[in-house]
Order: sequence, then C-alpha cells, then structure tokens
Amino acid sequence: MERLPQGTRRLAAELKSPLPVQLLWDVLTDYENLSQFIPNLSTSELIQRQGQTVRLQQVGSQQLLGLRFSAQVQLELTEYRQDGLLQFRMVKGDFRRFEGSWQIRQRPEGSSLLYELTVQGCLGMPIGLIEERLRDDLSSNLNAVVQEAHRRNS
Repeated sequence: MERLPQGTRRLAAELKSPLPVQLLWDVLTDYENLSQFIPNLSTSELIQRQGQTVRLQQVGSQQLLGLRFSAQVQLELTEYRQDGLLQFRMVKGDFRRFEGSWQIRQRPEGSSLLYELTVQGCLGMPIGLIEERLRDDLSSNLNAVVQEAHRRNS
C-alpha cells in the first residue's frame, strides 16, 4: 500500500494460479454475476456495453467498527482482451477517486492475476480507518476470482 497526498491510497496485489488466462478473463468479465462471488459486493449491474467499453453500477457494503458502510460507484471499464487488461475508473459515485485495473498474464505454470487500485475517500471519510479494510478487500477479491474460476473449471 502506498500513501499518497489528500487521503489517497494506491494498492496492488498479485496472485499466481495454475488456471488458464481465458478462464480468469471470463470470470472477471461476468459483470452481472460479480456480486455472487466477490465479497462485500452487494450488486453489480451492467448498464451499457459499447465495443470494448463497459459501464457498470456497483454497490459495496461491509461492517466497519460495528457500523454498516455502503458505497455506490458507476464504473467505466475498458477491456483490452488481447493484453489481458481490464482498466476501470469511477465516473460517478461515493469516492473522490476510484480507479485501477485487473491484469492477467500467461506464465509457464499457468497465469497470474494482478489487481491495482487507487482510491481517495470522500471528504470526511477517515481513510486511515478503512486502510486495513482496503488491503484485506484487495486480497479477498483476488482470491474470490480465482476460487470462482476453479469452481467453473471443475
């Protein structure tokens, strides 16, 4: 995790897997079903698809210090299928900044999945309090994608 000015955090995590790149891509781009297996993602709705650009409406929800915290974002994603790259950025939502990417790479022993996120909370949102949650969510989201790919592969 990298701490940037004005309460902005940049995080990255990578996971190696024996699964094929195509299977991981299929799971990541199953937009309507992401909330079925991504922890703390309540809803994921495909709003629009135009070529390699996709617009999603998502709501995330989790417990934080005994309180239920919910955030809504409208994301614009750009699919670079040949490169195994899925870039996203918030166009509307409850953060000042929310953007990143998923990158799938072919490896001799299978594949790797890299998730990068830059997030800046709203004014009054104590980023220090949610730092640990962000770090945990990054890992659990990576694991959830790989577990879903394993489930679909069996």
